[in-house]
Amino acid sequence: MSATPHDDVQPEFSISQDEIDPTTQVVAVAGEVDLYSAPELKMQILNAIEAGKSNIVVDLAQTTFIDSTTLGVLVGARKRLREQDGALAVVCPDNDKLALFEMTGLDRVFEIYDDRNAAVAALRSTHGA
Repeated sequence: MSATPHDDVQPEFSISQDEIDPTTQVVAVAGEVDLYSAPELKMQILNAIEAGKSNIVVDLAQTTFIDSTTLGVLVGARKRLREQDGALAVVCPDNDKLALFEMTGLDRVFEIYDDRNAAVAALRSTHGA
């Protein structure tokens, strides 16, 4: 059986932003977030913070892979937001990816939600909007 040209093609890494209100931004990531793509995620989050967003939801629902580099970006973003009385929430409905948060103990650091609406609602209720 021969391979088709698309058998080894990885999903494209992409980031989209969705402004919820003047202080809340969703940064949605798709594809693999690794050593090579994580700097783009970091830049997008920092841009949102510099634009005045104090509540950031990082939506990992469409990611196919995350690693420790991804977690490092999230930890750094959370620290920066907390310095400005802001907050970061994570959307991660995939149990395999959630296991990485659990193995590192970061499931106790981050507010992790199954869907975007729950994450946005939680940030708005606890951190105002």
